[in-house]
Order: sequence, then C-alpha cells, then structure tokens
Amino acid sequence: MNLLQQSWYQQRHWLSVVLLPLAALYWLLSSGRRVLFRLGIKRRHKLSVPVVIVGNISVGGTGKTPFTLWLCQQLLAKGIKPGIISRGYGAKISSPLAVTPDSLATAVGDEPLLLARRSLCPVVVCPDRVAAGRELLAKYQVDIVICDDGLQHYRLARDLEIVLIDGRRGFGNGLLLPAGPLREPRSRLAEADMLIANSGEVAVADYQMQLNSAVVTSLVADMPLAPCEVTLVAGIGNPERFRLTAQQAGFTVTGQRFFADHHQFTASDFSGINGPVLMTEKDAVKCQRFARDNWYYLPVAASFSTNHTAEIINKITKLLEK
Repeated sequence: MNLLQQSWYQQRHWLSVVLLPLAALYWLLSSGRRVLFRLGIKRRHKLSVPVVIVGNISVGGTGKTPFTLWLCQQLLAKGIKPGIISRGYGAKISSPLAVTPDSLATAVGDEPLLLARRSLCPVVVCPDRVAAGRELLAKYQVDIVICDDGLQHYRLARDLEIVLIDGRRGFGNGLLLPAGPLREPRSRLAEADMLIANSGEVAVADYQMQLNSAVVTSLVADMPLAPCEVTLVAGIGNPERFRLTAQQAGFTVTGQRFFADHHQFTASDFSGINGPVLMTEKDAVKCQRFARDNWYYLPVAASFSTNHTAEIINKITKLLEK
C-alpha cells in the first residue's frame, strides 16, 4: 500500500490534511455536475429495459464483480436474461465493444473479461455507458441491464442502485479524493436503493455479503492446488483482503508482489519468483498467455443468507413488472 492509500485509512494523517484543498475542489466539480443532471441541464438517457447499477462510493475493491456474477446467476435461474455493461477500465476503448471469453484483457479490461467468462451473459464495454447499453440491446436479447461500476455515470438513467461497501475498510477517513478514498460523500448512500456490506458488518448496510473461496486451479492445466507455501501476486484494489482470503483457505504466504489495480501484467513482473504463484481470478485472465505450470488462481464466489437472497432478487424482479 503506497503512502497515499495509507493516509486514506488513518485518521488525521498529514498527507490527507495537505490534500484537503484538492478534495474541496473535487467536491465542487462533482456535486456541480450532479446538480446539472438534477436540473435537467444535462440529460439522462433511459434504455428500453430496466437498468440496475452496481457501484460504490469509494475507490478500490468492494466486491462488485463477485456480486454481479452472483446476481446474474440468480436471475438466470429465474428465467430472466441479464446483460452486462462496463467501462472496460485499463483498455483503450473508443466505441462499444462486445466481450467474448476469447477477448484479450488488454482490449476489453480484466473485469469485463472475467464477467464474460463466468456469467454466461452478454457483456459490452465502453466508457460511455449509454452507448454500451444501446449496443447491448441492439445485439442481444436481454430483459435487464446490469451496469458494473456505473454509480457516478449519471448520463445513464437507472431504475435501481446497489452500492457495495467494504466491510473491513469501511469509508476510511471519510474524505473525498484525493484526501480520502471516497468518490462521493457518505450522504450519497441515502439515495441508493440497496446497500450491501462485503465481508464485514457496516451499520448502514441493508444486507451482508460473504466471499467464499473455491478450488485453487492452475492457469495452464486446470489442475487444483492443495494448501501449501505460495507467493501472492495481485493487481487489485484491496490486496490485503486477497492475502487474508488465501490464508483462510489454508495457504502459507511466504512472499508477495502487489501492483496497482488493473495492472497490465507482463512476464517480467514475475521475475525472481520460483513459485508456486497464487493470484486472483481477475489477474489470471491477464496472465494466461505467458503463464507457467506452477501459477494458480483463487476464485471467490459471493453468497447471502436465503432470506436476503430472496429479498434482493424480489426487489429486482419487480422492475420487470412495471
């Protein structure tokens, strides 16, 4: 964790104090933009099917991708056809692009590629979520659109907002970027339809989500790996959570090499590591082209209590009745 991120999760850190003027400017620009949408000066665009936003108010991993996968599975089980749109962060995308399981992460982004491989749903990426949604509806037959990480993309009209909250890190020092980890003030949560805490309790959350690790599998040979000594390699928003998950799965962490979120891996990033290497599934999709036979990934799956599952899906399916 770099110095800036350290300051976000400590109270009254000197760097956060220094950055407060920039945080005030950030608030002024972002809140002003929202006012323009509220007044109708900037236009919201509505799609022909319901839109569910899955997002957060903080930077870093909060569990949006596992939740989106879980949500797609639940909807498919009920005979509902979801489609996914995403920004495609980390890739240079100028127009809507359909993601397939064979796409390159460098071309479409790591999270969209993982969603395309695991969700069994169509996925379209574009920084302009409205354009992505229109392309999705033009190419595929879907009943509902799930927008991954689109809470602050206000051009896209939405029917339901789901906000994920890190149950361990919470909201950090509670300050806006760059003085803190927040994209929007905590007061923004009152406008969301559903608040979900990931891997820990948060007082304001409506539901608790758990992430459960699955079988650790080779990137090359589809072979499992029993608990042993490993070196962790990750380019995600919250690598500390990954380390804890690996330890809870029985692995002994003897080394680690952490990079920035959405890091575009190359073979040289693994120099000096003899293995076994353990990485996240999101990172694995970027490393398969040059993977070695002792590189493995640790999948995780979201889960809820039976009652909470029924409540969440019921709220979403009601959108289709309007």
